[in-house]
Amino acid sequence: MTETSAEPRRLRVLAAMSGGVDSAVAAARAAEAGHDVTGVHLALSANPQSFRTGARGCCTIEDSRDARRAADVIGIPFYVWDLAERFREDVVEDFIAEYEAGRTPNPCLRCNEKIKFAALLDKALALGFDAVATGHYAQVITDEDGRRELHRASDMAKDQSYVLGVLDDKQLAHALFPLGDTVTTKDEIRAEAERRGLAVAKKPDSHDICFIADGDTQGFLAGRLGKAEGDIVDESGEKVGTHEGAYGFTIGQRKGLRIGTPAPDGKPRYVLDISPVDNTVTVGPVAALDVTALTAIKPRWCGSAPVGEGRYTAQLRAHGDETPVTAGLVDGELRVTFDEPVRGVAPGQAVVLYDGTRVVGSATISATTRATAGV
Repeated sequence: MTETSAEPRRLRVLAAMSGGVDSAVAAARAAEAGHDVTGVHLALSANPQSFRTGARGCCTIEDSRDARRAADVIGIPFYVWDLAERFREDVVEDFIAEYEAGRTPNPCLRCNEKIKFAALLDKALALGFDAVATGHYAQVITDEDGRRELHRASDMAKDQSYVLGVLDDKQLAHALFPLGDTVTTKDEIRAEAERRGLAVAKKPDSHDICFIADGDTQGFLAGRLGKAEGDIVDESGEKVGTHEGAYGFTIGQRKGLRIGTPAPDGKPRYVLDISPVDNTVTVGPVAALDVTALTAIKPRWCGSAPVGEGRYTAQLRAHGDETPVTAGLVDGELRVTFDEPVRGVAPGQAVVLYDGTRVVGSATISATTRATAGV
């Protein structure tokens, strides 16, 4: 956490410890800063595996044990809290429903909103804690008027502010990100963990979607939704292939289309549209993916909602680039116009607005305007 005001007071901090190196170092730094820290591991799986599969996931029994060992080394109390049912309802079921509706969700963003900074934070405050600390790379900065703002991490290569853009000002008031102002490489974080005697120093990072251990999203969805054969069509509506479930595709996808009929120009085709109503996937040339504007719903602001139209930069993916935009609220919806067309924007994704390094807020994309007429 970065503060522009005086030395922060000693806080009662609940450190969310996933069993990975980042959250362990974050908890250690919070304790070293003089805070009264308690570690907690969130049990998010109803049937956790004993061991991790490769480097994926963060919800196994092994991860819980790694978190406990790290807490022992740091010298802080440690607990395991069962939030599996809440996680299933708010994250997993939402993930399945969004894909079934032809949208592309971001479960990490939803987990931060519904689990780590809602369910966990609510319970922490009820128990008398002042703040929740996580291993995210982002900064909370207090301005001259005492307002807390969410900013990008000092190191843009590790910045995770995109998935935290759903946090409102009340949640930011109780958030600590001890790694956010650190301009270091991941190797240096691991070296710090090793110096502190934390066994997770060399543990592989978790990645992809934590509740899909083998990384096979399409297989996971097929197991939940069943196979539903349908047509793959081109822009004119001509059938060019078949699929086993429209939910298995996302806008902008190129690989795994299994189209038997080549395009007239011989160039690759991409997913342009997903229609759950008739179970049809539309494909076409990459240029047809260019988007000039979008509409987003359910905006959440990291502070006061912006008034009128303004100039910002927007990020559309967790590891995507920023792009200049004009944005404003119209009848409660966020309207965003891009200075230059962007490619592969999918409903269900989040658009996060920035003013410099400050996170303004986040909203869920509901519709896009394509540069190519009729697409």
